[in-house]
Amino acid sequence: MSHTPHELAEEFPEFAEKMHSLKTSDAHFAKLADEYHEVNRQIHRAETNVEPMEQLAEEQLRKQRGALKDEIYGMLRA
Repeated sequence: MSHTPHELAEEFPEFAEKMHSLKTSDAHFAKLADEYHEVNRQIHRAETNVEPMEQLAEEQLRKQRGALKDEIYGMLRA
């Protein structure tokens, strides 16, 4: 288990400019990025025991974060 936040800018540094542009021009992308940030924050707080949660709930959040990350990456590559 990693206690490192998985921020989008760190995950996709090569797309930093495109992410900024899409956040302002594409409402769907902005919503996905916001949702990713919220889920990622919940996972990080669970990992660091700031807001502990059951393992199954944390695993579900990790799957959700992975799905969001995949969709975001697909939009960045398009």
